[in-house]
Amino acid sequence: MGQGAPELDDLRAACAGPVHLPGDAGYDTARLAWNVAVEQRPAAVVRPRTADEVVAVVRAAARAGLRVAPQATGHNAGPLEDLRDVVLLRTAGLTGITVDADRRTARVGSGVAWEDVVAAVAPHGLVALHGSSPDVAVGGYSLGGGVGWFGRRFGLQCNSVVALEVVLPHGELVRVDAGSDPELFWALRGGGGNFGVVTALEFALYPVTSVYGGALVWDWREAGRVLTRWSQWATGAPDEVTTSFRILQLPPIEAVPLPLRGRQVVMIDGAVLAEDGVAVDILAPLRELGPEIDTFARMPAPELVRLHGDPEEPMPVASSAALLGSMPAEAVDAFVRAAGAESGSILAVAELRQFGGALGRPDPRAGVLPMLDGQFALYCCALAAGPEAVVGSRHAERLAEAMAPWTAGHYLNFAETALDTELAYGAEAYKRLQAVRRRVDPHGLMVANHPVPADA
Repeated sequence: MGQGAPELDDLRAACAGPVHLPGDAGYDTARLAWNVAVEQRPAAVVRPRTADEVVAVVRAAARAGLRVAPQATGHNAGPLEDLRDVVLLRTAGLTGITVDADRRTARVGSGVAWEDVVAAVAPHGLVALHGSSPDVAVGGYSLGGGVGWFGRRFGLQCNSVVALEVVLPHGELVRVDAGSDPELFWALRGGGGNFGVVTALEFALYPVTSVYGGALVWDWREAGRVLTRWSQWATGAPDEVTTSFRILQLPPIEAVPLPLRGRQVVMIDGAVLAEDGVAVDILAPLRELGPEIDTFARMPAPELVRLHGDPEEPMPVASSAALLGSMPAEAVDAFVRAAGAESGSILAVAELRQFGGALGRPDPRAGVLPMLDGQFALYCCALAAGPEAVVGSRHAERLAEAMAPWTAGHYLNFAETALDTELAYGAEAYKRLQAVRRRVDPHGLMVANHPVPADA
């Protein structure tokens, strides 16, 4: 145990899993976020393995005068405040997957990675509303919204959640659903980690066994032409299709397939939930642009979890994100000027995700986020290691600034820097969230990456 923290001795007794304090040999590894450029230095790092251990840790932290920040993989850790008086509670040890194929639901520990959920539900002919990164945990993704390849057809993952098991800030484990505590149930589904430590979630599954999925690729000098067509096509496309547009600057490493290795390209990838003939018709306007690579074909639905090729190993990145209300010709030009072949950009990824469809209509099941008010989501990132870190951060900010005239708000799961959380919810929903926070956490024990403070 580290030195100089006798008030933390309770944590060791509370948790059978690892407990790391400053000065411990394993502390520097245990505290790392997925984005290793983010500096997390909490008072302690704990890794409970059961909900009962979470209860004990929350109570021990409160007795020690410390707060608690739940975190699984450490994705989206950038907005977190100073953690010197905070216990970083790693939820990755909270595992377990139970599938009820008849009810089309799954109960999943909040620390389970999406790739494991995908594998568990596939034998039943079902899919979950996972995202594009297989290594992201279910908990944080679902509490913050949850957008993936099925989004335009089935909506946000948070609105497919039907129950949550949560340790409240006063140290009680409860099951929350629409009948037990409707207001807290509403707040948890989209309001992030502001209200307690979620240990497990139960959510709806959907009957999909295969999709028409893949990618189209051009040289990045084609960015203007391709983005013009894609942005026009995307706003009128049927709900059955969800895609993304990216300008990628790919490194010359073996992990990148040979046709793309070391290149700068434009890529459109995604999935169509329709029969082949219908899918071909839907994608025809994009294929008319003559991509040099076309991998769209019938594929098993579980393969979608790695379609996007998101990096799975922690790395240092600098990023920017926003929701865009539209992409007129002026926005296309601005995007290409800031991130295209003549821009001087060093961004590894300059991405637009196709929203709308079910994501853009109020969901009758909804919690805090009935919909996302934007046609597209902007996300861009650069490697933030060494001397390029400052330049990469500047180029990410430059693209966000270029798209500012069309910005329509924020989707917090993509926002990796601190911002005014109210902007993501609107004034009315924000006040309602604050009221729930005052009721369940009047002393401000919980620390979330995108905080909703209890004070009005």
